[in-house]
Amino acid sequence: MRVSSWNTMSQYSTNFLLVPIPEYPILDCAPNKVIKLVVLGGSGVGKTALVVRFLTKRFIGDYEANTGALYSRKFTIDGEQVSLQVQDTPFVSLEDDNDAICCQEQINRSIYWADGFVFVYSITDYQSYRVIRPLHQHIRKIHPNANIPLVLMANKGDLLRARQVSAKEGWQLAKELGCAYSEVSARENGEGVHEAFKQLCQEMSRMIGSCNGEKRRGLHLIRPKSPNMQDLKRRLKQALSSKGKVTPPL
Repeated sequence: MRVSSWNTMSQYSTNFLLVPIPEYPILDCAPNKVIKLVVLGGSGVGKTALVVRFLTKRFIGDYEANTGALYSRKFTIDGEQVSLQVQDTPFVSLEDDNDAICCQEQINRSIYWADGFVFVYSITDYQSYRVIRPLHQHIRKIHPNANIPLVLMANKGDLLRARQVSAKEGWQLAKELGCAYSEVSARENGEGVHEAFKQLCQEMSRMIGSCNGEKRRGLHLIRPKSPNMQDLKRRLKQALSSKGKVTPPL
């Protein structure tokens, strides 16, 4: 995958990351050239670190609490330029000691919106591994008949002494989910992170391209607007209302 030329814009995602990532417009791309990816997982597994590593090739160790940032980039995949939208999300947790998950409504909106998913757990946190199976079942309830592009990433592969989840367990879970598996380190292995994202993006691009301009059949046809756009509109309305109504001149 080759990253297109950097035409830096003035808009940055400073509300969510300590180091901003510039975003690109998507209006110049045909609808079937826009692919939407959501990153999901438990608390502290490194979702944001993986997104930043993929998009910027950098590792940043400190982040503000994530509330769901959306990033857009132009990439060349299989010789075609596409606009990739990556949705970071708040964490998913298990309800008590059960195998049911607790999802914020924003996460459900993201699941409806997405074309593909990155599931992330930490090899140092067995609880984060336990989240993945019920998370997949939850997505299947929302998209029961969909062929969903998916990759399972085991992050923090550099912390072997603190390992709680074996590579064998990771492979077994990926086989059960029917998806690709990568054990990576956002801190030390940028190439592994990039390759895992790249392969998923290629699969998503080919699936979308196979629709031949028709509405995408793989996932639900209803496409809720990006959670970030909803939040921006809400904040804009609040800012306008705080100024009070202005009486037009006679």
